[in-house]
Amino acid sequence: MSELSGRTVLVTGAGRGIGRAEALYLARAGANVVVNDPGVDIDGSGGDESVAAAVVAEIRARGGNAVADTGSVCDWAAAEAMIARAVDEFGDLHAVVNNAAIEANRPLDRLAEHEFDEVVGVKLKGTFAVSRHAAAYWRDRFAAGERLDRSLVNTSSGSGLLNPLPTQTNYAAANAGVAAMTTVHALELRRLGVRVNCVSPSMVRTRLTESVPTMDEVPLADAFDPKDPATLAPVVAYLVGADCPLTGQVLSVRGGSIAVNHGWQRGEQVDKDALWTIPELAAALEALPLEDPFDRLAAALGGALGTAGRDQLEALVAAQLDGAVPAG
Repeated sequence: MSELSGRTVLVTGAGRGIGRAEALYLARAGANVVVNDPGVDIDGSGGDESVAAAVVAEIRARGGNAVADTGSVCDWAAAEAMIARAVDEFGDLHAVVNNAAIEANRPLDRLAEHEFDEVVGVKLKGTFAVSRHAAAYWRDRFAAGERLDRSLVNTSSGSGLLNPLPTQTNYAAANAGVAAMTTVHALELRRLGVRVNCVSPSMVRTRLTESVPTMDEVPLADAFDPKDPATLAPVVAYLVGADCPLTGQVLSVRGGSIAVNHGWQRGEQVDKDALWTIPELAAALEALPLEDPFDRLAAALGGALGTAGRDQLEALVAAQLDGAVPAG
């Protein structure tokens, strides 16, 4: 594989899970990879520089080119330093894959301020900070006369786009924000030759999803594993490639299925050329085809809950929120 030969890609959160799988795949495809990961725990605490170093060692052992970076994406100076590291090590930066995320799952009535701030800080601000410094570098190179294909690939989640999950106020909000930034940045950066897209994984086996029902199920040897983090890697590799024409797209990826998302779209409406009354609104709005969030959640989980009906699903969620079931 050499589709990405000569291209340098920064991957944040690349020490484990989806980010690690992407870094390995990109390097195997010929890219120079900056492996960013401070090695923190799921909730963002702690830190271990050996996590990023281990991925770099694995890439180099296979003949690839990689360098480690352990800065925090939500630290403004550290985000800028990641871009500089890529340029210093490999001479240029062609693409960024914003993958870093942490979780602190709590019901709304128990979610602490710092838990909200930290999760949103890594996922939403972190995506912004790294993207902003990359964009500034690319703007300067464009002004200097360079006309190269550049690419940002953001990472969102089904939680926030299609199936916001209970206990994930912070995570869902941040991921929805990442998808929104994707479309804005695609519009802004086209003038610089920068494409901006987003992948939204669902039902992928990582540290963040290990408590989700059926996530621990592994297929027989040599069989396709739809929950393997590696399912995201070829999609990301395509999006960072110089020949990819896509921009402004949010792609949901679940196993071998890839769907184009169209965001919030206007549905059916009611009209009146005068001020509504409350009784009129009650009659008109309640007659519209309204989607219940529990129906959406059941559809998103698919077979993970078996034949659990709506009442069973509501009971399960209530039990989780009240502490009877560990938060996932």
